[in-house]
Amino acid sequence: MKSPVVKRSIVVAGHKTSVSLEEAFWNGMKEISGLRGMTLSELVGEIDNNRQQGNLSSAIRLFVLDYFRTRATSVARHDSVEHFPAQVGSG
Repeated sequence: MKSPVVKRSIVVAGHKTSVSLEEAFWNGMKEISGLRGMTLSELVGEIDNNRQQGNLSSAIRLFVLDYFRTRATSVARHDSVEHFPAQVGSG
């Protein structure tokens, strides 16, 4: 059976390292880096520079989770405002 975790080599801050992530996280990283107009290596470097603790793979998973959670929350708020606008001037 094929492992759901994919190990890839990536250059971060001029150093080659390998990162093991599930394919869904690699896809999320590609989407985020594309939307930000940066390379995957640049995004991983940013995550690496900002992590407080833990290993790089864990930091990436948390970053991707937070990114999509924030986006989902933003969309949900927008939808609720659109469907249930505040009533102005009532009373």
